[in-house]
Amino acid sequence: MTTNYGADQIQVLEGLEPVRKRPGMYIGSTGPRGLHHLVYEVVDNSVDEALAGYCKHIQVSLNADGSVTVTDDGRGIPTGIHSRTGKSALETVMTVLHAGGKFGDGGYKVSGGLHGVGISVVNALSEYVEVTVWREKKIHKQRFERGIPVTELVAEPHSGDRTGTSITFLPDAQIFITDTQFDYATLSNRLRELAYLNAGVQITFTDYRLDLLKSNEPRIETYHYAGGIREYIEYMNKDKQPLHEEIIFMQGESKNVQVEVALQWCVDAYTDNLLGFANNIRTIDGGTHLDGLKAVLTRTMNSIARKRKKSKRATTTSQAKISAKV
Repeated sequence: MTTNYGADQIQVLEGLEPVRKRPGMYIGSTGPRGLHHLVYEVVDNSVDEALAGYCKHIQVSLNADGSVTVTDDGRGIPTGIHSRTGKSALETVMTVLHAGGKFGDGGYKVSGGLHGVGISVVNALSEYVEVTVWREKKIHKQRFERGIPVTELVAEPHSGDRTGTSITFLPDAQIFITDTQFDYATLSNRLRELAYLNAGVQITFTDYRLDLLKSNEPRIETYHYAGGIREYIEYMNKDKQPLHEEIIFMQGESKNVQVEVALQWCVDAYTDNLLGFANNIRTIDGGTHLDGLKAVLTRTMNSIARKRKKSKRATTTSQAKISAKV
């Protein structure tokens, strides 16, 4: 280590170099949690298309070579030339941090994920990424390796009105040195949760790793819940005895904020199970949306109890299963 500290010691990292240099800053870790986070970032982009009203079906596949493919029927990543970068919009979002349509004047009103960082981070931390876009009656394709485009964006005519995006990526063993194998149960739980949170969206999850399955046929599961978080409550309470069969459900919008709440009390539950989400992202540390729900629920139950001259102790929010989505 040199004792001199001057201008020459200041490093400037270009492009996606910061991501490969310090991946934990972007995905939390280079262990299993960070590995699976790559899938979540790609899927979140497809879910955002669903939130915008343009996507109905998302397909997630674990491929035999260890890669993952996420395909949707949304609008497709724009492919025109971006005025500031001089590159295609597809290459821009894949290779430039903080480039995306999820900022104030972008193409999305509601979105989750890393807001213009997610897909470029996945690109930086993958051995390869192959992108296919169906848009404007053309098929657009481009390949990247460790964040660097190795082919030009190629477009071919396509008959039909299909639109959407398909992204295949293989996690880089130089980054995830402990393991690059995805856990089926971990991904299945998250995809099922997303299907519950986005009523009507169909998510198909397929595992083609036949050597791990010890089977000649791939494993396929489909998650599709028209009832949304109401069905989520049913799923969580399937082994419990509900106090009331009909699940309480409310939804509304105020100041461009949409809120959905579903809850059900159970006879045989001794602790509450409160799940909160903001833009499909689980808020494990709570937040004002959950504090407000608990406060208004307690106040309402206390008011009803006083009117009916019931004991105030009977108005606590325990023994409840509550799911709130903001």
